[in-house]
Formats: sequence, C-alpha cells, structure tokens
Amino acid sequence: MSTAEPAASRTRHLTEVLLVLGVSLGQSAVYSLLSIIEKLTRDVPLNQQTTTINNSVTPDRSWLDLAYQVAGIGFPLVPMLLSLYLLKLTGDRTAIGFDLRRPGFDLGRGFLAAAIIGIPGLAFYFVARELGFNTNVAPANLAQNWWTIPVLVGYSLMNGLLEEVVMLGFVLKRFEQMRMGPWVAIAVSAVIRGAYHLYQGFGGFVGNVVMGLVFGWLYRRWGRVMPLVVAHVILDLVSFIGYALVAPYVDWF
Repeated sequence: MSTAEPAASRTRHLTEVLLVLGVSLGQSAVYSLLSIIEKLTRDVPLNQQTTTINNSVTPDRSWLDLAYQVAGIGFPLVPMLLSLYLLKLTGDRTAIGFDLRRPGFDLGRGFLAAAIIGIPGLAFYFVARELGFNTNVAPANLAQNWWTIPVLVGYSLMNGLLEEVVMLGFVLKRFEQMRMGPWVAIAVSAVIRGAYHLYQGFGGFVGNVVMGLVFGWLYRRWGRVMPLVVAHVILDLVSFIGYALVAPYVDWF
C-alpha cells in the first residue's frame, strides 16, 4: 500500500464527516451560535428570556400543523440514514452496534445512562438559569391535539437516532479511521454536541459537552451505540412530555 492511499482515505473520511455534519448537526451548531449572539445582544438578561422548542406552526389548523410536525421529524433522519449508508460502503455498518441483537443490554444500559445524565443535568439547568447563564427552556409548545403526545414521542426518537448515530457511531468511527486519538475524538464530538445546544444558553452548552464526554466514554466501553440512543430518547421523553404535562400547573419551569 502506498503512502498516498492512507492520506486519500483520511481525506475522504474527513470530507464525509464535514458533509454529513454540514447538512445536519454542524449546520445546527452554526445557527445555534447565531441564536446565542442574538440573545446576548438584547437588552434583556439571558435568564429572563425563553427558548421554545417543538412549536406549533399552524395551531389554528390542526391537520396542517400535524403535517409540519411529521415533516420536522422525518427530514432530519435523512442525514442519519446517509451516515449509515456511508458506513455500509466501507464495511463499518455493523461495527457501531446499531441493531436489535441485544435488547435487554441496550435497554438496561440505556436507562442507566439516562439516570447518570438526567438527574444531575436537571439540577445543573436550574443552577445555570438562576446564575444567569441560561435561558428558560420550554421544550414542548404544541397546541393541544390528539396527536400532541405521539408527536413529542416522535421528536424524542428522532433526536436520539440522529444525534447518537451521527455523533457517536459515524463521527467517532471516521475519526478513528483518521488515526485521531480516542479521547481527542470524543472531546471534538462532545464540543460539537455542546455547540448545537448553545441556543439554550451557556448552561446548555456545558451540560451537553459533559453529556457528550460521558456518552463517548460509555460508547467506547460498551462498543454499542444503541444503549445511548435509548438513553437519549428517554431523556427527551421525560423532558418533552414531562414539561407538557407539568408546566401548566407549576411556576418553577
């Protein structure tokens, strides 16, 4: 094998990473940076601003709003499918552990990872907001319809699949093939994860960097991305549906 072949392979892998991120989470990171700049340049303190997620588009026309929500769930999954296709082309599709072969292991480890991140993460969010480093995040703002809860479940599934398959399975595999050190790769992936949550505030950035580091370590330890997909889905289900059910009755959200 000539020295040109490994160099060409590294260039191809880097190009794939940049292209996949450019149409998905990397693009979100850029818009997230613009969003936090816009928030910081207002005359209102950061912790007195509200960041809304999962919003209705046409609340007065339920059927059209549902169509928008389904599109909002479906299209972000395309880059995830693209990353799986690129992994398949190089024979790496099965190496990331994205399958249903170990459901008990994946569910058990997923609940464990969700608890490790979710409990301290919620406390960190409230502290960061009180200190003025984060906005008030309202994660479920759909109009009340029969499909509200199913759509929130759909968004939870989409986020878990997109973020963990791309940021752990695909990106870390390509970084490994580029001869990047494992902890450097995990750190880069974690910073990107934090960056596309920066729109929430600096608390959202730091919290998600920590989540990326922990998830990256667990992924290396377990050798499977599926438990982290499960964990992410659980975290979002609790956040989205819990907020939708509880927020109307309390004032501390």
